[in-house]
Amino acid sequence: MIFNNKSQDKEKVPVTSYGIKIEQNILLKPFTTFKVGGNADYFCRVSSVDELKEAVSFSRENNIPIFVLGGGSNILVSDNGFKGLVIKIEINGMSFKEDGDSVLISAFAGEDWDNVVELSVKKQLYGIENLSFIPGTVGASVVQNIGAYGTEIKNVVTSVEVFDAQNLKTIVLKKTKCEFGYRDSIFKKPRGKNYIVTKVCFKLKKERKLNLSYKDIKKHFDTYTGVPTLKEVRKAIGIIRKDKFPNLEMFGTAGSFFKNPIISNEEASRLKNEIPDIYMFTVDNSNKKLLIAWILDNELGLNGFKKGNICLFERQPLVVVNFGGATAKEIKNFTDNIAEKIYEKIKIKIIPEVVFVGEF
Repeated sequence: MIFNNKSQDKEKVPVTSYGIKIEQNILLKPFTTFKVGGNADYFCRVSSVDELKEAVSFSRENNIPIFVLGGGSNILVSDNGFKGLVIKIEINGMSFKEDGDSVLISAFAGEDWDNVVELSVKKQLYGIENLSFIPGTVGASVVQNIGAYGTEIKNVVTSVEVFDAQNLKTIVLKKTKCEFGYRDSIFKKPRGKNYIVTKVCFKLKKERKLNLSYKDIKKHFDTYTGVPTLKEVRKAIGIIRKDKFPNLEMFGTAGSFFKNPIISNEEASRLKNEIPDIYMFTVDNSNKKLLIAWILDNELGLNGFKKGNICLFERQPLVVVNFGGATAKEIKNFTDNIAEKIYEKIKIKIIPEVVFVGEF
């Protein structure tokens, strides 16, 4: 999440007169899963809302833009870095509260997302097990409305606490005010640009209710007798993801680089006439979702396509991989080229799921 203000000469900004530690010229590459990125002019870590307020005040008083950093798993940082203040959210902690046949989980924004899933599974709480092993933080999970294997985070969110960077106060947004959509939320829109997520409340069920409808999960449990446990579903998700995504410890990636476009029934009919075997599924009465990985693999033959130190992952072509040594600019050029090839084939513009940070 980027808050734009006019940047001043960093030498004119006093960084020692604030109650938090603000560092200068910090390399962002180690903070991203893509393993690229230049320096942030200013960088700080916040472990409380009070520290966050201090950081935002520093930005406002000195007219410098802010970028809010979580786990760095869905961003591409420019080789030129970020000409402003990067605030790394490290506000941690979570609590569980009984609520009839459900349990309310309150998790701060800096918590590792998969830690929340793992603990929920151990406590036999249903609703987010299909979102196992997604890298990132709790705060980023609602900004992005993360989803996988037939589940989205919006399905279990009850409210989101945010710090309003404009008014310097904390407010709580009910789920209906978060404007969740496909990999989207109010926090990515102009009207939510001043909101920094600080805490999220989820409602999970005690009653056994699994979502095993996604084809890869179905396939995994084809020969299974009985109903799998939560622990077994989480393990299955781990196996499926390991097959579809590169090892983050070895390679740079932000996971799926592009959104799967949602198109009208009219557009879907046009594509069906042009490509009879095209793979898509129904979103609602008016729209279909097109699977870009299918286009890349079956129509463009780009599965595993490689240029320099960058490639489309051979087992999931929607995933862009940095083998090491690639620059952010090279990754941007590579993905722009892929988007052009897709447009040439189906005449639909695709949108990056990844957030670009800094100037390219």
